[in-house]
Amino acid sequence: MTTYQVGYFVGSLSEKSINRVLSRALIRLAPAELEFREIPIKDLPLYNHDFDADYPPEGRALKEAIAASQALLFITPEYNRGIPGALKNAIDWASRPWGSNSFKHKPSAMIGTSPGKIGTAVAQQSLRSTLSFCNSPQMSAPEAYIQFTPGLFGEDGEVTDPTTQQFLSDFMVDYKEFVERVLTVLPPR
Repeated sequence: MTTYQVGYFVGSLSEKSINRVLSRALIRLAPAELEFREIPIKDLPLYNHDFDADYPPEGRALKEAIAASQALLFITPEYNRGIPGALKNAIDWASRPWGSNSFKHKPSAMIGTSPGKIGTAVAQQSLRSTLSFCNSPQMSAPEAYIQFTPGLFGEDGEVTDPTTQQFLSDFMVDYKEFVERVLTVLPPR
């Protein structure tokens, strides 16, 4: 059995984020072949081209965490019909300086939850566009826009609705299979 190291981003900086709770649910439901480590983004300064010659420690730590990951999972809310600024900032840090894009050939998937009916659909479309530019192969299906309702998740990540639990479990199985396929075609360099 091959084990894959998955780095995951929670797009919200809030410790009480419903997307952070969703991350715990996904980890609980994931196949055993996936090992997860959160890639923190809260301490990154705003990206500035002036840092390209000498990245600050937070920027280097971000790039090192991505390099240590074989695949990436983005769990993000939607802010004003787009991705949160902190997540976009992290992507900007990781994709630079020119010629050292950390996302190149890293298989990725995205998911998110929101109280709204369309979940995080628009944010995910924005994220897809950005990651396409960064040359990160993306799992295109199934798409996962989870409408959050109170009580849907326990604080430890337990999913209380059997239909949602099955959907998330299937999503994680599909993600594992996607990672395997991508890494077979584009093995780490």
